[in-house]
Amino acid sequence: MSIHATKELKAYWKENLVIISVLLTIWFVVSYVCGILLANQLDAYRIGGFPLGFWFANQGSLVTFVVLIWVYVGLMDRLDIKYGVQQD
Repeated sequence: MSIHATKELKAYWKENLVIISVLLTIWFVVSYVCGILLANQLDAYRIGGFPLGFWFANQGSLVTFVVLIWVYVGLMDRLDIKYGVQQD
C-alpha cells in the first residue's frame, strides 16, 4: 500500500468516525436526555394525546434511530464516492 493510499484511508476513517460520533450523539440526546432526564418537563406538551416525554421514551428514540440509519447510509454513500470506494 502506498503512502498516498494510507493517507486517504486514514482520512476516510476519520470522516467516518466523525459521522458516527455526531449521529450517536443525536441518538443519545433523543433517547437518554429527552426520554429520561427531561421526560417530566416534556410531559407538559402533548403529541397525539400522549405526553411528549412518554412519546420520546417509547417512540421517539426508535423513530430517531431508524431515521439516523437512513442518514448514515446517505452520508456513507457520499463519503464512499468522495474516496472512490463505492460499490457498484
